[in-house]
Amino acid sequence: MKMITRRGIILWLLSVLFIAGLIFMGYSLVEEGDVWVMKYFNSHVYNDGKLLAAGSIMDRDGVVLVETKDGDRVYNDSLGLRKANLHVVGDMRGFISTGVQSVYESELVGYNILSGVYGIDSGKNGNDVKLTIDAELNRTAYNALQGRKGTIGVVNYKTGDIVCMISAPSFDVNDVPRDLDTNEIYEGAYLNRFLSGLYTPGSTFKIVTTICALENMGDKIFKDDWTCRRILDVDGIKEDNIICNDYHGKVDFEGALAKSCNSAYGEIAIKLGADKLKKTVDKLGLTSSVSVSGKISSTAGRFPLDSKAADTTVGWTGIGQGDTLINPVSMLRLMCAIANDGKAVSFNIVDDFSTQAGKALGVTFKSDETQLISSETAATVKKMMRNNVVAEYGQNRYPGLEICAKSGTAEVDDVSEHNTALFTGFLDDPDHPYAFIVVAEKGQYGLKVAGSIANTVLQAVVEQD
Repeated sequence: MKMITRRGIILWLLSVLFIAGLIFMGYSLVEEGDVWVMKYFNSHVYNDGKLLAAGSIMDRDGVVLVETKDGDRVYNDSLGLRKANLHVVGDMRGFISTGVQSVYESELVGYNILSGVYGIDSGKNGNDVKLTIDAELNRTAYNALQGRKGTIGVVNYKTGDIVCMISAPSFDVNDVPRDLDTNEIYEGAYLNRFLSGLYTPGSTFKIVTTICALENMGDKIFKDDWTCRRILDVDGIKEDNIICNDYHGKVDFEGALAKSCNSAYGEIAIKLGADKLKKTVDKLGLTSSVSVSGKISSTAGRFPLDSKAADTTVGWTGIGQGDTLINPVSMLRLMCAIANDGKAVSFNIVDDFSTQAGKALGVTFKSDETQLISSETAATVKKMMRNNVVAEYGQNRYPGLEICAKSGTAEVDDVSEHNTALFTGFLDDPDHPYAFIVVAEKGQYGLKVAGSIANTVLQAVVEQD
C-alpha cells in the first residue's frame, strides 16, 4: 500500500513538472521564438553566416539602402551612400551589432509565431523598414569628417527622430578590405562610435559643471567672478597645475563659459565638490545607457570621481579632463533637454515597418519625455550657450543658423595633434528643432575643426528639411 502511495506521489510530481515544462516552453516560444529562429546555423535564414533574404531598409525619403534581389542582399549602388550609412544599416554578417539589419532581423525576415519563417521558404522577402535617417545627410556628414575617425549625430529634439548618424572609419560592404582587421586605418570599423563610443568630453563637460553650479548655487553664481592668470595652482605642486587656454583676467560666470576658462571652471568644480558633481552627472543620465527605438542600447558613460578625490582631480574633472568618459548619444540627449525646456525625449531611428505589398504594420515604440533639468535651468544654460556663439565663436561661422553651442578640445595624451575635437549644441529654431554632436578624433581644435564640420552638416539639415 505504501509502495503504491509513493509511486502515485512520484507520478503526480512528474505530471506537474511536465505541465510546468510545457508552460515554460510555450512562454519561451512566444517571448523568444524570434531569437531561436534567427541563429546563424538556421539554413532557412542564413547561408555561410550571411542573411539570405529580408525586407528592404529605406531612409526617410524612401531611398533603398539594402534589399533582397534574386535571393541575395544587395546594397545601394552608390559607394558614398554605402559607406556613410553602413553603421546604420549593418554589414552582411552582423559584425556591426547595432545595425538595423542585425537588431531588427526577425522583423525584416517576417518571422511570426504562427508561420515562423514561412515567408522566406515561400519566396517572399519579409517586411520592409523605413528609417528616420536621411541617407544623403549622412553622406554629407561622413564627407565632412574628411577621413578622420569619429562620429556625428543630429536629432529632432521635439520628436526624438534621429536624422543623421554616422561613424568613421567605414568600409565598402561590397568590397570588404582584406586588411580590415589588421590595418590601423580601419581600427574600430565595426564599432558604431555614436552608440558605443566613449570619449573624454573636454570643455563640452563645462555644460555639466554649469548645470551643477546653477542647481546648487542658484543666482549667486552670477555674482561671483574669477581671475584667470592662465595657471591655476591648486595644491602647490607644479606638475598638476590646471592650465588655461589663454590669460583671461577677470571673468564672470557667463564669460567663463564663453571663453571656456579652465581656471574659473576648475575653481567652480572644486567649490562644488566631487559628490555634487557626481550626483549631477548621474541625474543627467551620462552614466546610463540610452535606448534607441526600444531595442538599441548605447554604452554607458564613466565618471569614477568619488568623495575622496583630491581637489586637483576634482578641478580637472570639472573642465572635462581626467578619467571621465562620455557617450555621444548621452551628451546629445542632454542637448535635447536644454533645448526642450529641460525635457529629453525618447530617441528613435525606425519610422515604421510595412509588408512587401506596402501595408504599414503600425509598429510603434515607446515614446516619453524625461525632465532632466528644470525649465529655468534649461533656459539659463540655453542663453549662455547662445552667448558662446555670439560673444566668442562668431555668428559669421554659422550663417543663418540660430545656434547654441559649446566646443571642446579633449587631450588624450601629450601630443596636441592627437586631441579630440568636439562641438555640441542645438538650433534654437522652432522650424528646425535639431540638436547635434560632432566628435572628430585627432581633430586638434574643437571650435576650428568640429565647429566647422557642424556648420556644414547643419546647413545641409536646414536645406533638406
